[in-house]
Amino acid sequence: MQPPYTIEVTVADDKMAAQLILRTEGAEFTLTEGELTDVLSKHGIVYGIDRTMIQQLCQTPHKYANVPLTIARGKHPAPGKNAWIEHTFQSTGLGDGKPKELEDGRVDFYNVTSIANVTRGQLLARKHPAVPGEEGIAVTGEHTAPPPVKDAVIKPGKNVVLNEDKTLLYATIDGQVSITENQKINVFPVFEVNGDVDFNVGNIDFVGTVVIRGNIPTGFRVKASGDIRVYGSVEGAEVEAGGSIEIKNGIAAQDKGYVKAGVDVIASYIQNGNVSAGNEVIISQSIMFSQVRAGKNVICTRTKGIIIGGTIQAGEKICARVIGNQSSTPTVLEVGVKPELRNEWQQISKEMQTHYENLRKTDQALSVLDQLVQTHGELPADKKALQIKLTNTRLMLEKELKQLHERKKEVESELEGDVPASVEAQVVMYPGIKLVIGKLVRFIKQEYSRTRFLVLDGEITNSPLY
Repeated sequence: MQPPYTIEVTVADDKMAAQLILRTEGAEFTLTEGELTDVLSKHGIVYGIDRTMIQQLCQTPHKYANVPLTIARGKHPAPGKNAWIEHTFQSTGLGDGKPKELEDGRVDFYNVTSIANVTRGQLLARKHPAVPGEEGIAVTGEHTAPPPVKDAVIKPGKNVVLNEDKTLLYATIDGQVSITENQKINVFPVFEVNGDVDFNVGNIDFVGTVVIRGNIPTGFRVKASGDIRVYGSVEGAEVEAGGSIEIKNGIAAQDKGYVKAGVDVIASYIQNGNVSAGNEVIISQSIMFSQVRAGKNVICTRTKGIIIGGTIQAGEKICARVIGNQSSTPTVLEVGVKPELRNEWQQISKEMQTHYENLRKTDQALSVLDQLVQTHGELPADKKALQIKLTNTRLMLEKELKQLHERKKEVESELEGDVPASVEAQVVMYPGIKLVIGKLVRFIKQEYSRTRFLVLDGEITNSPLY
């Protein structure tokens, strides 16, 4: 005889919960724990069964009739902890882009890249191993693996040494710590100029950190594998560092020279300059009529915090208090892809245009020679040599065009990447701004106050800053 009830059991897609429904039309019946357990077992449910719920269901089955009940719960896998690197020296502030905030609330932009002094044999970094997570168990008894944990690697640079198991890093000389590209830890000696870079000093190309206690005038070149710290100003000079560049005053370049850092560039102002940084460009006063590129962010939010004119490119964010001016000075802000990628695309496009023009001229010349062959028969020796040369040129141009086209497609594919990026005007953005986020373009034709621009649903939108 069929019992006056049916038991329906469903298991969640992730097998981390099972639900039971006792269906009945109201007839009297009894239910035992053994019967319920057998039903669950037939559905493969063996773990996380709610024994209290089973007891209550068997004691008063009509109370729970036709009501969905969670009868078993699995155990979700517990995530572990990734391996991480602890820096045991005094932080240099390089690479994190966070200036130190003073007790009175002001920000000390001048000491963001303070270099740490270390002694030979000093411990610089310690690797903490990854901690694996715990397995989960489905209601069906299956074990589910926890999310994988990531390893971390101490990256040794110059004048440092790792222990045998590569978990501890030590300095091999007395010097100053610098973190360069890809988070390499180095200890560099320091080359110091006690005044301006002048003809008594000459150009500097130093495998270490350079400190200039004066100015770097137009025409000079200062290059360092570590950091460069300038207590004065930089004019139209060439300044390049593997680490960070800190300029106490600012950059007044008159469209000459460049400032290029592997990590951060920190200064008071940039005027008619060409500045690039692998990580961040942090300016306290103003960026005027300059070309600025940053792998991550361009920040100009202290005191004046003005960006006017020029082209500012950042991989992730551009943030300033005031962008543009009431005269609608043309200003280009580009975010969303690494600036070098966008610049490479533009360079490839120019090269392809030049190649196509040269190919057109080559075909034109070959066409003239072909007409001569049809009119006069065989070409003279000099014209024959020219024909061979033009044919080889054409083959070379076609080969190079094919390579450029393939690389352009690769770059365009990377440009399509959906990178979270934004432009923020903390006080006001004036008309005359060209915004480029990824491959999208928007021209600002009105004034916006306290606004963030970002891509939403395939278009550049704006929302208020709170």
